Amino acid sequence: MTFIVKPLVTEKMTKITDKSSVDKQLRALNPAAAERLGAKEEKVSYTVKSKNKGERQKEKTIYTYTKPACRKYGFIVKPEANKLEIKKEIEELYNVTVLDVNTMKYVGKRQSRYTRAGLLRGQKNAYKKAIVTLKAGDEIDFYSNI
Repeated sequence: MTFIVKPLVTEKMTKITDKSSVDKQLRALNPAAAERLGAKEEKVSYTVKSKNKGERQKEKTIYTYTKPACRKYGFIVKPEANKLEIKKEIEELYNVTVLDVNTMKYVGKRQSRYTRAGLLRGQKNAYKKAIVTLKAGDEIDFYSNI
């Protein structure tokens, strides 16, 4: 049974995908964490101003490391689909490794409009959106079959 209705290729989702596809520079909290993460040690000097002692230079050691990018993609899925089913289906369809699946339910909103025949009322469909995080280096190309 297929749970994925369609991929979300909108401007907003493209911004999320582009933002998540950039490597991030992060700081390690302490030397033990820096060693575990393979961080680089840097010395930073800064000026401290105080009323009593005036200005003085201080030096601090910071540890920075690079976190590899994990791309994110959005999909509209059937409301009855759960995260495990979504993960399994995306891995089969696109041959990628899925790390995480976040889902959101959207309620169908009521709509009304005035026409010559009078007031028409209706409701938009409820749907579920899934944001899928892929392993670093994996990528989905939605336009490959065009």
